[in-house]
Amino acid sequence: MLPFLPDPRFMRAALQIAKEAAAEGEIPVGAVIVKDGAILATGRNRRECAQNALFHAEIEAIHNACLKTRSWRLSDCSLYVTLEPCPMCAGAIINARIPRVIFGAYDEKAGSCGSVVNLFSLPYNHTPEVWGGILEEDCAALLSAFFEKLREF
Repeated sequence: MLPFLPDPRFMRAALQIAKEAAAEGEIPVGAVIVKDGAILATGRNRRECAQNALFHAEIEAIHNACLKTRSWRLSDCSLYVTLEPCPMCAGAIINARIPRVIFGAYDEKAGSCGSVVNLFSLPYNHTPEVWGGILEEDCAALLSAFFEKLREF
């Protein structure tokens, strides 16, 4: 079996979803869950629209994938997300047994894949493999442009 290599096509799909979030005034974070080489589920940040702190892109993508597979175990999937997961999302990834996490931009304020803390290095019952910095410049530029525009108001 060949080793896993992140596919930038899926990060581009997550970026498109992040742009949709930005268009609605949300922090532009998008996520896709991939199974068998195809997108199974997507999610985007909806925290402002829903006024709910739990509505992160990863949480929505995991929720949608669980609905489609009728299982909470996503052990044959990969998660692509435009921003390094926060502690809450890292916990959901661990609980869903997702074996691979691929993220774009590093999050120096809340990143849980090594920027602030590496929750995936702790001895939990499940520890995914992580790839960071995939299309990092594109992901970071989208976030920077969003916050720059926000500061104008």
